[in-house]
Amino acid sequence: MEAQAGSAVAKAARRLLPFLILCYAVNFLDRVNVGFAALAMNEDLGFTPTIFGAGAGIFFIGYLLFEVPSNLALQRFGARIWIARIIISWGLIASAMALVSGTTSFYFMRFLLGVAEAGFFPGIILYLTYWFPARERARIVALFMAAVPLATMVGGPVSGALLERHGLGGLKGWHWLFLIEGLPAVLLGIAALFFLDDGPECARWLSTDEREVLAGVLAAEAKATRETGYQELGDALTRPRVLALALLYFCIVVGLYGIGFWMPQVIQAFGRTPLQIGFLTAIPYLFAAIGMVLWGRHSDATGERIWHIAIPLIVGGAAFAWSAASLPLSLTMVALTFAALGIYCAIGTFWSLPTAILTGTGAAAGLALINSVGNLGGLVGPTIVGVMKQGSGDFMGALLFLAGALVLGAAIALLFGYAARKRDISPRRGEVGRKAAG
Repeated sequence: MEAQAGSAVAKAARRLLPFLILCYAVNFLDRVNVGFAALAMNEDLGFTPTIFGAGAGIFFIGYLLFEVPSNLALQRFGARIWIARIIISWGLIASAMALVSGTTSFYFMRFLLGVAEAGFFPGIILYLTYWFPARERARIVALFMAAVPLATMVGGPVSGALLERHGLGGLKGWHWLFLIEGLPAVLLGIAALFFLDDGPECARWLSTDEREVLAGVLAAEAKATRETGYQELGDALTRPRVLALALLYFCIVVGLYGIGFWMPQVIQAFGRTPLQIGFLTAIPYLFAAIGMVLWGRHSDATGERIWHIAIPLIVGGAAFAWSAASLPLSLTMVALTFAALGIYCAIGTFWSLPTAILTGTGAAAGLALINSVGNLGGLVGPTIVGVMKQGSGDFMGALLFLAGALVLGAAIALLFGYAARKRDISPRRGEVGRKAAG
């Protein structure tokens, strides 16, 4: 049985992960490509750093409002249909960002993009629990989330090249950037309708024995989690442990989008062209993509979670603080690389914690809540960075703020681990003790 379960997991990883990674890469690129568009759009439309920061962050208001309802809808209507709906919706709106003509339309379209994307990421995290046992999840989530640095690594040069198409067909370069980069999502959404299966029971590409064994393993895990974790909607939305994880994720996301939205402009201060900026931004994300997969694999191999989150956050915070010094471009890139590496190594392992204590409706709502509250960091972080940049004229204070957020996240992770040990909860390998539900 163990061999059949292993074979089924391997087949699921080979079939599902490449497609989901591609979807998430496109998702993240469509979310943060406004950072590259800003290199020309801000001047064309007269956006100040404060306006841009607020517009970049307002995405997360729409995202927050519709995150939990979207994940509950996924559980009700099935992953295949609902994930496809999300992907097609955000693709159309991402392309429509080319219609932005001023501050009001910028804010409105960013809000609408957040509404369209709501539920995609926590929906995929929930979907992965339908296929992969808990002992595999740090590695699987790290592989899935490697899409983010890979998206920026590839998307940076592509975005830079599109910006240089200024005047083609009477459109500005940033118009082309939005139009072109939104279309792949529409095609992927249509493909999802035919490619994804709602769970092992529906997978014709598994043998009968593989379907039954994998479904049995996952059902046994779900039963154990129901006995020790949270499966009801009220528990998932109110328990201190779930809220602590949401606050931890908030700190991580402040750093994630701080670097995602603002790194192109940090590099632009050194007088580089859009295409050069695109290639330079790819460097930190290349190392982050490799590092997060290896780090997640190490977390699964050792069964340790807490320090695999805290250590990278401390490293990332120190790197942000270092980058705040007046450094030449080469050392600034080294500092930003370590910052990105710390953030992504932490975020890949992080999602093995909530999936170990949530199941059923509680998982659908709890994962969405954690992602929603966490992604408020995407609103707060860019907004504060914009205000601080406009007030001081440089990024020094903003980078120190990002450093502080990551260090705070490390402290929360360590406190969470300490509380887990006090309550006889083991965060190792996704296992929870009998006292977890108290």
